[in-house]
Parts: sequence; structure tokens; C-alpha cells
Amino acid sequence: METVSNSGHDLPFLPGYSFNDPTKTTFPRSQTLGYRNGYPCSVLPVGASKECLHVNQLFQELNKKKPTPTYEEKKQVPPPSEFVPAHVAFDKKVLTFDAYFQEDVPMSTEEHYRIRKVIIYYYLEDDSMSVTEPIVENSGIPQGKFIKRQRLPKNDRGDHYHWKDLNRGISLVIYGKTFRIVNCDPFTEEFLESQGIELNPPEEMALDPYTELRKNPPRMYVTPSDFDQFKQFLTFDKKVLRFYAIWDDTDSMFGETRNYIILYYLADDTVEVREVHERNDGRDPFPVLVKRQRLPKILVESSNSFPRCVLEVSDQDVQEWYTAKDFAVGQPVTMLGRTFFIYDCDKFTRDFCRDKFGLPEFPTIDVSKKPPPLIKQELPPYNGFGLIEDSAQNCFALIPKPPRKDIIKMLMGDNKVLRYRAVLESPIPEDKGRHFIFTYFLATDMVSIFEPPVRNSGFFGGKFLTKTKIAKPGSSLDKPSFYGPGDFYIGALIEVFGHRFIIQDADEYVLKYLESHADRYPQSTILSLRQHFLKPKSKTEKSDSAPTPENVEMETITKHIQERFKNCKSLLEGPFYEALQVPDKEKTGYVDKEKFCGICKNFNIPLDDFLINELIRLCSNDKGKINYNNFIKAFS
Repeated sequence: METVSNSGHDLPFLPGYSFNDPTKTTFPRSQTLGYRNGYPCSVLPVGASKECLHVNQLFQELNKKKPTPTYEEKKQVPPPSEFVPAHVAFDKKVLTFDAYFQEDVPMSTEEHYRIRKVIIYYYLEDDSMSVTEPIVENSGIPQGKFIKRQRLPKNDRGDHYHWKDLNRGISLVIYGKTFRIVNCDPFTEEFLESQGIELNPPEEMALDPYTELRKNPPRMYVTPSDFDQFKQFLTFDKKVLRFYAIWDDTDSMFGETRNYIILYYLADDTVEVREVHERNDGRDPFPVLVKRQRLPKILVESSNSFPRCVLEVSDQDVQEWYTAKDFAVGQPVTMLGRTFFIYDCDKFTRDFCRDKFGLPEFPTIDVSKKPPPLIKQELPPYNGFGLIEDSAQNCFALIPKPPRKDIIKMLMGDNKVLRYRAVLESPIPEDKGRHFIFTYFLATDMVSIFEPPVRNSGFFGGKFLTKTKIAKPGSSLDKPSFYGPGDFYIGALIEVFGHRFIIQDADEYVLKYLESHADRYPQSTILSLRQHFLKPKSKTEKSDSAPTPENVEMETITKHIQERFKNCKSLLEGPFYEALQVPDKEKTGYVDKEKFCGICKNFNIPLDDFLINELIRLCSNDKGKINYNNFIKAFS
């Protein structure tokens, strides 16, 4: 065996004979990255034999060291395939598609569009594309490379076209132009089918109309007509068909219906349209709408864009002209974009159409203007503010006027009021025992509600509802029905804006008024009031019953008068009371109203005050006399 030298390099390479070299000072690591053929790649570490291991050799060495079962047959692991980059695998492999796009030609009268054929190349190595147009000799169009090689954007999100997006029979939008793919080469077809893409059937390449026209120019033959126009002129000279027509333009803004006369000259098949003017129609006297000329009915397909507003239409541009058989009573006819409805003709025209064309007798169609149907005026729904009569005036005039009032009713019912006492029907315990005074004004059919104040009741009292009309529940908003004197009977339930009241008592004047106008009000209401006043009351019932409306109102007015005129001492002294006793010689306690007012003026009592007037009204009786004792008590 080999001996070991002092440096340790001569020892045999056997287990137990290897040791670290103490003289080694550098420990470099093997390089794992490098370049091969100009491309970066990884380099396997060097083995014990100082040689670089191949990929397959390394995997085989590692697989050999894996433990295997003792009683099982050893299986060989297949070596992995070698990795090949895309730029190497798909180098010089290109997908080729035949396509075309349509280009508009606005400045040419011979062609409207042209078909330009292109070839689309897709480079598999870097997913780039290019579009090339084959050069056609003497085409006059710059051709060749249409779009240089690049990755073409697919949408606004930054995606690019991939070979998976390409197929036959589809359209691609590239930089605003739409390319139609019609076919591809065999390599492209084989590649796409190998990748699992189902190809569409190929399409025919679109033909350029102008190119086809240049290949086979049409041969135009003009056959001379055998129709003798001079014979037509001699036969039908001064014979004209006269049709009466209207033009209905009411669908447009400020449009109207206008009358016209259509003249068809049989001598040369020309048409003239004249306008019928009426006196003071406000239009300029231009009698001719369309001058005498031959009117085209159907143009050839290639003459749709012919500038007829500037140039005259020739015979080559017209497929069919208007003739006498195109005009008939009861049928519309469109000439130069305007549709006329023929409603009548003269006798010569009827006879000519019957003898020449075998048409039946033309009837006369009535086209006179019919009056428009009456539109029912409907008021908008009531919004709940104010009276309905006042709100409705805004729909009748731009500047609303106050609604008309019944003057006779106001004069007959002036200063006539009907008073009722009612209680509030409410599930709330605090509302029980609340009494209200209903005042019905006969002059305006309005109702006011007053709540007498009660001390320590928790409610302020006073005016509960101002003068207004109260509609019955369930009545329509357009034509509501309001409460009237016939609805206020003893025990009646009155609903006022969600509050329910029950009528319990009324003034005796209410019964007298209803009996004097018994023909206007229901007998049940008069009977209920009559039984209420004729019903005897016991002493306990009188003492326990609620105060009458007059007493409650008297107490309220007395309270306000004492607060306002507490400094007026002239009424508390004897001269005013003695002055009132002088006209009352029989000591009845009543004085005529005129004498009472004269005495009040002498003592400077403000008769124009509202409280004084109400007090005088409460102290008055039916005979026009005033109880001055009650008047003076209100101030004491």
C-alpha cells in the first residue's frame, strides 16, 4: 500500500485514513451558476472525482441510495425530461392567418368601400404579432408591412392577444381596425388542433367591388324606345288629371293640415303640385309647390346617394317614374319626401281612370276638420291646506280669484248661529269630561269649536277650531259633503279632523230655527231636539248636569272682562245702575237695546270691544231687550 507522506496527500483514499489538511487556509465553494451557449443556467456541483455531474447522472445516483423493500422487486424511476426554453422550442415557428379589413372611401363616386387583404403572423417564441399586406402592382396604395412585430393589446386592462384567441371565422380589433380571419396555413391548423382548439370552418375571402368591376366591365346596351312621344302629345294635349289632396303635418311642432292640387299632364307624363290658398291664411302667395316635371318613383340602387338637391336625375338613375296609375282617390302618394293623401278628383279624372284602367267610381272622402273631443277637466287631488274652493281657483285661472259666495244666503243668515254642546269621545281617560261648544254659522256654513276653560283640569281651553267647513268622513276630495244643521242631532257623532264628538245639548233657538225651516232638514233631527227639550229633568239631574252652553260662555266672558276692566270703577258705582233703572219703570230688569247703548255711550263704555259685544249678546233676549242686572254682574 501507499505510504502517507508528511503532507497527507500520499495516504490511501480509504475510510479511516482521511483527515483534514491542517495546512489548508482557503475553503472556496464550487460555482453553481454559469452561462451555456450564451444563456444563463445552473451548474451542478463537482463530485469527489473532480468532474461535473450531469442532471440525469445526479438523479440516478440519488435514486440508487433510496432504501428499497427487501421482499419487493426494485422499480426504476424514469428520468425527468430535459427542460427546453420557449424561445428554443418555438424558434422560427410562426402561425399564419389570412384576413382582410374593410376601408371606407368617402371621396369617390365609383366605390364606397374597398377590401384590403392582409396576412397576420403570430410568433410563438415571444407571443408577438405582425400584420403584412401583400403588395399589388399599380394599386396606388402604400402596402407592405401594415403593423410591425409587437405584442398587440387586446383590451383596456393591459391584456395582449394570445394564440388561444385566434381562430378562423372571427374578427379581431387591432388599433381601431377590425380584421376578419378567414383561413390559416396547414401548420397553424395542425398546431391549434394539437392544443385542443376546435377550428371554425374556413370562409371565402371577401371580394373588392371595384376590383371585380375592373376585371369584368359591364357592357351597356341601350335599346331605342319604340314609343311615339309625338303621338302621345297629339292625343293627350291639354288633357290633365286633377286630384285634390291634403298634407297632414299635425304630428310635428306647430304643424297643420294644408290643401293641395296635384296635376298630372297626360301629354308628357309630368306632375305639378299647386297649393290652395285661403283668404287671410297668413301665408305668402306662392301657388306652385312642385314645378311641372317628371317625378322619379324608384331609383336604381347605385343612385341612392345621388345629389338630387343639386343636380337633375337622369333616365339612367331612375328605375321607375310616376304614371297616371299611381294616383287614386283614397290612397296616399309620396312625392319628394312629402306624403299627400288624395281625397277627391274632378269628373274628367274619374271617367279617364274608369275607361283607361278599369277602376271603379272614386268616392269622395270627407277630410273636414272634426271638433276635438271635449276633455273633462279634472282637478288635482286635494292637499289638505285651506278650503277646497280656494285651492280649486288655482286650476281655473292664472291669477286666482276668490270663489263666488251666495249673497242671498249671507244676507238671510247674517248674525244667525246655532250652538251645540258636545263631549269628546276618546279612549284617553284624561279626555273624559271635556266639554266643547259648537257654533254653526248659517251665513257661511262654517263651524267653530270652543272649549270652556276648567280650573285644574290640565287643559288650557279656549279656541279649539277656527271657523271652517268640516267635511264628512268618507266623502270624496273632489266633491266633499260638509256637515249641516241636519247632521247635528242629540247623540250625533261628529268627526272633526280625527277627533270624535258627541252632541249632547243645544240652544232652544236651534229647535225654533229648524222648525221654521222644516222642509230643508230631516224630521229625525227636529224630533230628537224636540224630545230633548220636552224631557223633564229632576232636581238632582239639574244640579248634577253639566252647565248649559250659555252659562259656560257667560262665565268665560265674565272672567275675561273682569281681568281687562278691573280698573273701571264707574260701573261699580250707583249712577250707571240708576241710569238703567230709569227707562225700566216696571222694574222688569230689561231695557231696550237702543236705550241701553245710549246710556253706555254716556258713561264711555267701549261698545266696539269684542268682549262687550259678546256680553250684550248673551244678556239679550228674543224681544231685543237686555238684562242689565246680568250685564253689571259681569263687572262686579
